[in-house]
Amino acid sequence: MRAAINKANTLRGLVTFGFIRNITSMSSSSQSFVSRSVIKKVFAKLQKEGDGAVVRRGISRSEQKLLDPFLMLDEFSVSPPAGFPDHPHRGFETVTYVLQGGITHQDFKGHKGTIYAGDVQWMTAGRGIIHSEMPEEEVNKGLQLWINLSSNEKMIEPNYQELSHSDIPKAEQNGVQVKVIAGESMGTQSPVYTRTPTMFLDFTLDPGAQFHQNVPESWNAFAYVLESGEGGAVFGSSNSSPVSSHNVVVFGQGNEGVSVWNKSSSKKLRFVLVAGEPIGEPVVQYGPFVMNTQAEIDMTIEDYHYSKNGFEMA
Repeated sequence: MRAAINKANTLRGLVTFGFIRNITSMSSSSQSFVSRSVIKKVFAKLQKEGDGAVVRRGISRSEQKLLDPFLMLDEFSVSPPAGFPDHPHRGFETVTYVLQGGITHQDFKGHKGTIYAGDVQWMTAGRGIIHSEMPEEEVNKGLQLWINLSSNEKMIEPNYQELSHSDIPKAEQNGVQVKVIAGESMGTQSPVYTRTPTMFLDFTLDPGAQFHQNVPESWNAFAYVLESGEGGAVFGSSNSSPVSSHNVVVFGQGNEGVSVWNKSSSKKLRFVLVAGEPIGEPVVQYGPFVMNTQAEIDMTIEDYHYSKNGFEMA
């Protein structure tokens, strides 16, 4: 949710539900499951963003090499009159997941809509979008994830996929609940089509519960802890140090997937698990523009300034 360059509104496009890629990421409860290890923890510090909004930035440029194709993760909290006024994007996708309240999106073609608690908007900026994201209620919280696009998809037409909370598939077993925003868990698949193959799962574990989630070996993966009791969130191995809320947990590649334990005796553990197939291409970022070369960034700035090549209606 960056408002790095202000201007008019974005392309909302048609809501399209494509076919999910087959990522063979079956969940597992086998005792022979070998978990990925935790290689880094990042506390998401508070910072100002947009117009008077506050975010916790969990993933920034220093984590991009470890977490290709992911560019940024913000946990946002915003109340009127603050918000994220008109700003552009090019070259990647944004995933907005509302946890509380609502966010109203309006683009430069005049299209407008609101997503509420539990809803998801999966926006492909492609060749160019200009939009605003503003709070709908008194308290509005959520996550926004930026996912890179490969070089052959950076200049595709913008597109939207949206799921209401009732449309997001859910599953439950042995004190573990999961909302499958993208990918698959417990044999349940999301309908979201991911151009960059991606898994996005919202887990809640009861006190004492544990779970093992398969992740393709070549993918990069991380967890972000939303809620945890003292000593509750343990990842990788059962004797690992617990992780507190607002921390990103980065996993090494290889092995079968990710193991997690809720060792709190009284509080539930909630976290999102995100994984994706690395693109392996150069990343050159200038605020809300993400391309492969500096020349492409220079051209993007020119396109935006002169309202052309995707920014015609700016």
